[in-house]
Amino acid sequence: MTFEEHCEESMRLFGKPYEDVHKWLDEFMGASGLGARHRRIRHHEAGIREAMTLFGAEAGKVARQHIISDLNMEGWTEEDRFPLDEEDYVKMGLF
Repeated sequence: MTFEEHCEESMRLFGKPYEDVHKWLDEFMGASGLGARHRRIRHHEAGIREAMTLFGAEAGKVARQHIISDLNMEGWTEEDRFPLDEEDYVKMGLF
């Protein structure tokens, strides 16, 4: 999903766009050589906990939805287990 799509989804689900959370989650998207592989850095349970520390409790729900939306694009389903951290994300083949 694009930044705008994530913000629109947050507006629908949480009543605010939560731009800071989405920018933070996707901060490494433009890093050289990463592209969609940037997701392995913060798109997991450890990233959600960090988002909550940085942005507050509500950010956890927003971050989880952002991650689920992106994982769905990679073929992940909610029946699959949720990645725990960067190492687990890579082990699951989600990069």
